Amino acid sequence: MNASLLTLLKKVDTPTVCNAIEVAQGKRGFDAFTRGTMLASHPDSPAMVGYARTARIAAVAPPTESPDKIKARRMAYYRHMAEGPRPAIAVIEDMDFPHCIGAYWGEINTTVHKGFGMAGALTNGVMRDLGDLPDGFLVVAGSVGPSHGFVHVKEVGTTVTVFGMQVANGDLIHADRHGAVVIPPDVLPILEEAIHQLLDTEKLVLDPARQDGFDFDAFEVAWTAFENART
Repeated sequence: MNASLLTLLKKVDTPTVCNAIEVAQGKRGFDAFTRGTMLASHPDSPAMVGYARTARIAAVAPPTESPDKIKARRMAYYRHMAEGPRPAIAVIEDMDFPHCIGAYWGEINTTVHKGFGMAGALTNGVMRDLGDLPDGFLVVAGSVGPSHGFVHVKEVGTTVTVFGMQVANGDLIHADRHGAVVIPPDVLPILEEAIHQLLDTEKLVLDPARQDGFDFDAFEVAWTAFENART
């Protein structure tokens, strides 16, 4: 991913990226995105973009493994998050879903991950400490809750599923208050062009619709131009 594409991806929202992927692929049907309503720690924050650093956690029941094994895996988790290509996003599957109780993403954990140079976190699990989470680190989560329960790391670097979206370690993720999408590697060489093409095409309808006196006749002309531009 070149610097120009990264800059552009940070400026556009996730629905735009989903649409642009279809422009790049020349067809509809792309489905590597989250399903359902997710919550953003900073709803007005720009989108986060980064390579997935994956893990799985659980919190409803206490761990059955030895404390030493749990501690060693916890440290392996943090080493995994601290390493790898940047920009990066922590993508965490809570295995208790849809009955998640453990708020893994609070003030301390978000600050630690931001200190590692990560762009944010994506999870089907729980966040807390809203209002105290650091700026510049977006959390897109499944719910908000007050307690951490028995939260502990179960797996590090494995393929995870978050709101119906499967994510492998290293996948390129774009996420904001709408949810998240995995960007296919094959579209990267033309994604920047596809985004600009999409935005220019949308203006064919949006610009006339925002003008005074817009009516059905003006809509029909604009929509015809819009349809022609998409074929």
